Amino acid sequence: MARVYTIVNQKGGVGKTTTTINLGAYLAYFGQRVLLVDIDPQSNTTSCLGIEKHTVKSGTYEALVDGADIGPAILHNPRLKLSLLPASPALAGAEVELVSELARERRLRDALEPVIDRYDYILIDCPPSLGLLTLNGMVAGRDGLLIPVQCEYLALEGLSMLLQTIERVRSAVFQEMQVRGVILTMYDGRTNLAKDVVDEVRKYFPDKVMESVIPRNVRLAEAPSYGLPILAYYPDSSGAEAYEALARELLAADGVKVAV
Repeated sequence: MARVYTIVNQKGGVGKTTTTINLGAYLAYFGQRVLLVDIDPQSNTTSCLGIEKHTVKSGTYEALVDGADIGPAILHNPRLKLSLLPASPALAGAEVELVSELARERRLRDALEPVIDRYDYILIDCPPSLGLLTLNGMVAGRDGLLIPVQCEYLALEGLSMLLQTIERVRSAVFQEMQVRGVILTMYDGRTNLAKDVVDEVRKYFPDKVMESVIPRNVRLAEAPSYGLPILAYYPDSSGAEAYEALARELLAADGVKVAV
């Protein structure tokens, strides 16, 4: 059965999509069967893997709103050894359409159930909000939340709100929900501010902050324009090395041995 992790933070620009794609790519490189799930109406994970979001005929919208079988909608990239459940801009209307539905917060979890044995890891990329789509992602993340936090001051301001939301969801909907790890992103070791942010984040999440830190890196920013993860675009960059280390760290924590 797959380990299902949800990449979540209500603040935009902290590296959720970058982390979803590049962590997933390295997990696949290490021999894991990986499914990426895009539930962001902006469809960035879909676009960054070279798929035109406006051409998506079936994906997360149909699964959430119509209860469609996701099996036929899953796309596979043999070169990257990655699978993707894509998103389309239609997801923007899903928040409203799901309001009156029963068990609306479990739609994604239920949709993933038929394919959960086909994969070793499922990574869910959430929108930068705390609405119903993100709630679906959080409930579907049965093995925990991965929270990217940008190493800048403003990123800290949203952490208390995110923690409150996590507690509300845990108490009202999904008691087993936990923070699996906090990933520090866009780190610039030349600044005192970045170091201060790291210290503050460790106070918020004692024993939860991943050792692997993702640096600011031009190659990471360039890779999406080529429809590639950093592993395929520029594997010798510092960004690639950081995500490789993160994948190794997660695998080791999960008790998964890798041969390379």
